[in-house]
Amino acid sequence: MQQSVKLSKRTVDAAQPGDTDYTIWDTEVGGFGLRVRPSGRKVYCFKYRVGGGRSGKVRKPAIGVHGAITAEQARAIARDWAAEVRKGGDPSGERQTRRNAPDMDELFDKFLKDHAELHKKESSLVNDRSLIGKHLRPHFAKMKVADVTRADVDRFHKSLSHFPYRANRAVALLSKAFNLAETWGWRPDQSNPCRLVKKFKETARTRFLSPAELARLGEALAKGERGEILDDKGLRVPMSLYVIAALRLLILTGARRGEILGLQWDWVNLDAGRLELPDSKTGAKFVYLPKAAIDLLRKLPRVEDNPYVIVGGKEGTALVNLKDPWGAIRKEADIEDVRIHDLRHSFASVGADGGASLPMIGALLGHSNPTTTARYAHLADDPLRNAADAIGDVISTAMRLRESDLIDE
Repeated sequence: MQQSVKLSKRTVDAAQPGDTDYTIWDTEVGGFGLRVRPSGRKVYCFKYRVGGGRSGKVRKPAIGVHGAITAEQARAIARDWAAEVRKGGDPSGERQTRRNAPDMDELFDKFLKDHAELHKKESSLVNDRSLIGKHLRPHFAKMKVADVTRADVDRFHKSLSHFPYRANRAVALLSKAFNLAETWGWRPDQSNPCRLVKKFKETARTRFLSPAELARLGEALAKGERGEILDDKGLRVPMSLYVIAALRLLILTGARRGEILGLQWDWVNLDAGRLELPDSKTGAKFVYLPKAAIDLLRKLPRVEDNPYVIVGGKEGTALVNLKDPWGAIRKEADIEDVRIHDLRHSFASVGADGGASLPMIGALLGHSNPTTTARYAHLADDPLRNAADAIGDVISTAMRLRESDLIDE
């Protein structure tokens, strides 16, 4: 059954359900109608042909349910859709395309699976998963990839203003994800919404251990090795010899935590005095061992059927967590603001203080970018000043210069 009438609140409310669906067509806007279900549900719709003409495919998409939308509101939408159809558009197809368009959840999943898991180091992958899980996914959630704007990104960035480093890293990850979205056809080319979002200024935190602090750290490690460190309740803090060995190797070599915890005996070349890592943050590298580190490794027990130098609690595994024992050690040494990574900084500072050049320090640390080593430039001032004084002393002696010769009268 079909009827034609001007659709209004009165006529729509008066329409009674029948045994089957039927449609009432509006007399003002061609194709605009009301479907009445046997259940009494009334749905506004719009009928048109894709491409125009009798050969075009007929579509009859719903506009909205009566009650949630009025007849006049539905008629206004129908007019807009009719205008789109006259221009060759397909409102229903575009709505379907939009419904099927990937959302940000899908982008994050694909980024991890098809990019991060294939091309990134494990430590970087862990960081990416953390940023996505804790910050990016909760904020962007079900937004469509194609709908995210620069304002959306800027708003997210500012929401993390108390954590500038984390905020900048999150936006950098997001930018890479949007670049890949363009490659995958999920956004138009050159549409990355992270572009021109101003990053927060980051203040590098570089903490070095003084000679006195190094001495206290050595004493604390010795106490930990003897089982003499107690917690706040007066109970002994359990600490394996592998924990102590790991911390000593970190300060003696300047290696990264993951390089020491993941170290395998096959990569240890004591005759050459170096660790020969097949992979690291910057690729394959050598870590050169001072005599104290060589002696430590010679004495460290090897566990049968375990390839790792720093043995974990489970059979055949490496130690994975230094957080708790390091907390006890640094408290004992009264250096509670020192992070494990600061041991690497301290290694570099001792090298700079001893006159090692920045390129030499960078090579020892395995820096791929010279600017990374530049943070230690100010530490080279003292040896340079000492060298200048020594050279000046020789020259002044040779020239028989006296202090009075250098003063204008």
